[in-house]
Amino acid sequence: MTERPGLRERKKQRTRQAICDTALRLFLSRGFDEVSIVEIAEAAEISKRTLFTYFPTKEDLVLERFADHEDESARVVRARPAGTSPLAALHAHELDGLARRDPVTGLTSDPEALAFARLLATTPSLGDRLLRYAGRSTDALAAALEEAGADGLTARLAAAQIITVQRTLARHNGAEVQAGRPADEVYPEAVAATDRAFRLLGTGLADALTA
Repeated sequence: MTERPGLRERKKQRTRQAICDTALRLFLSRGFDEVSIVEIAEAAEISKRTLFTYFPTKEDLVLERFADHEDESARVVRARPAGTSPLAALHAHELDGLARRDPVTGLTSDPEALAFARLLATTPSLGDRLLRYAGRSTDALAAALEEAGADGLTARLAAAQIITVQRTLARHNGAEVQAGRPADEVYPEAVAATDRAFRLLGTGLADALTA
């Protein structure tokens, strides 16, 4: 049974979430580079020092939304049912995310999620941080694949390919929705693209990239 966080920890979590929500509201309305740390602190009714206690950099205020997803693929591999391969578990998880219109898959018509995606795409400093985020996701997945029995190099190569595929699919889905297509309309194509991508991951590119 998971122990419930204490009162002090719950208060810290609420404060952290409130700061994040305030910052994101300002970023979405005015742009990331147009909002200062001082303005965020004032709007959240905290000191600048307190803000930096929770978020060392301005970029962290945005990427907090991804915190739970950083090791998501690794968790999927570790929690997979007995007899299920890591790749099959990740494929099923990706399809489940599409069905739920999880914003991390890029397949969502939620206005705030679309605005958030545009913010990421148009802010260079956030793009740089996302690359580091992807690197940590790759490291976490590689570790999980090693635990599942792959040798070190194989685990690393596979993790790099899987994380890249996931990001590529999400960008493709997001581009379709940003172009004005409803997520429900894009969904069948997103499922087919996911199936194709994981089939290629499983069989290799030899037959797909012919001379």
